[in-house]
Amino acid sequence: QVRLMQSGGGLVQAGGSLRLSCTASGSISSLNAMGWYRQTPGMQRELVAFVTSGGSINYADFVKGRFLLSTDNAEKTMYLQMNSLKPEDTAVYYCAAVPPPPLDQWGQGTQVTVSS
Repeated sequence: QVRLMQSGGGLVQAGGSLRLSCTASGSISSLNAMGWYRQTPGMQRELVAFVTSGGSINYADFVKGRFLLSTDNAEKTMYLQMNSLKPEDTAVYYCAAVPPPPLDQWGQGTQVTVSS
């Protein structure tokens, strides 16, 4: 079973940048894709960006050109570099497999708050 540990996030002013990290323990070789999701109160989690096992990276329209997903396969770590942050990017960000796995296979979540 894959376990995911997140780091990064925090408080930043609009226009600023933050970087999130997600490190996996256990085997991830069976996963087709890994991604970053986010959730705001009262809303469903939405997929922000994901990378396939073949290395293809895809972004939601609302972050294209601003966020950059990268990976360090040797360290089994996935990053999300978030630039030009907007107040509407405020959310709890999670890493997990794509499609969404059971809840016990998600990262612990990290708060990103963008002030205006």
